Amino acid sequence: MGSRNNNALFFTCSLIEYIGREQKQKRKDIVTYLGKDAVGRIYEYADVFHCEPIAKVAEEFIEEYHIPTGTFDNEKECQYEIPDYWTIGEVYERLIEDVGTDETIVETLMQVYQSWIDDFLSDYNIAVYYQSREYIAACYEEGTILD
Repeated sequence: MGSRNNNALFFTCSLIEYIGREQKQKRKDIVTYLGKDAVGRIYEYADVFHCEPIAKVAEEFIEEYHIPTGTFDNEKECQYEIPDYWTIGEVYERLIEDVGTDETIVETLMQVYQSWIDDFLSDYNIAVYYQSREYIAACYEEGTILD
């Protein structure tokens, strides 16, 4: 179990969410485009990046890593109120904290985003993201959405 309320992790996950929305890409694809080194750099320097507007930081990473515009638009598909990118960033932050350790935070982040659960957390109509952190962590560890 990682430490709770990791601000660097929160910012990193929120930025991934922001970039995904901007570029209409699945979040698992965003972490693939960025790669482990860039994700590690965002995490390591989150306190510096956080001083800039998130749109500016996102644009810099989109350009630097040539992240193309895709067709995945989970905001358009949403039939309910769309959770903001900070809300979704927090969901991923908590899950990564709950299933990883502080020493493996970037590796755990990559694993979580590139796992099956990304599709469920990105579908705002089924609202898995709205469930308790304990439930989401239990689902992730079981490899399925629990009844």
